[in-house]
Amino acid sequence: MKSTLLVTLAASALLVGCMTPTPATNMGEATYESIAQDQFLAHNAAAVDALVSGLQATYLSDAPILVATVVNINDLRVSAPLGRTLSEQYASQLVMAGFNVKELKLRGDVFVQEGTGELLLSREIKDIARSHSATMVLVGTYSTAASLTYISLKLVRTEDSRIIRAHDYALPNDRDVKRLLQTR
Repeated sequence: MKSTLLVTLAASALLVGCMTPTPATNMGEATYESIAQDQFLAHNAAAVDALVSGLQATYLSDAPILVATVVNINDLRVSAPLGRTLSEQYASQLVMAGFNVKELKLRGDVFVQEGTGELLLSREIKDIARSHSATMVLVGTYSTAASLTYISLKLVRTEDSRIIRAHDYALPNDRDVKRLLQTR
């Protein structure tokens, strides 16, 4: 009887060890949404890091930097939620990198002249920059294609509209980016 009980216990232990466990619903497990969000944030943070990488010490003063809303390359007076979200993330990344960023909503004040593609700053933004002693403005555009959204960033010196640094990158048009591109 003892040997039968031992054999039964051993067989039970072997069966339990061979069973395929059912996946637990753990709150900490990565989902599609959390992975996509992490990649979205990581792409945007890396873009700002690349933009300011190697920036000369003369530009790393305590003077404020303004961040304009990233606008649609096809209509520079328009920005979808994507452009506004990108601008917020760029501002956050600049702050984390040690820059003095002023919270301003500048939509419509920075534009690219049609036909020339030349970056211009309006008198209004120059006045705003002067009133905040800002030496630079981060501006950007996005352009949507079939599978990617292309983003172009520029760090522009306010005193003469000179582009100090530029960086281009692309985001995959996953369901989050597509939703952020909807203007209504």
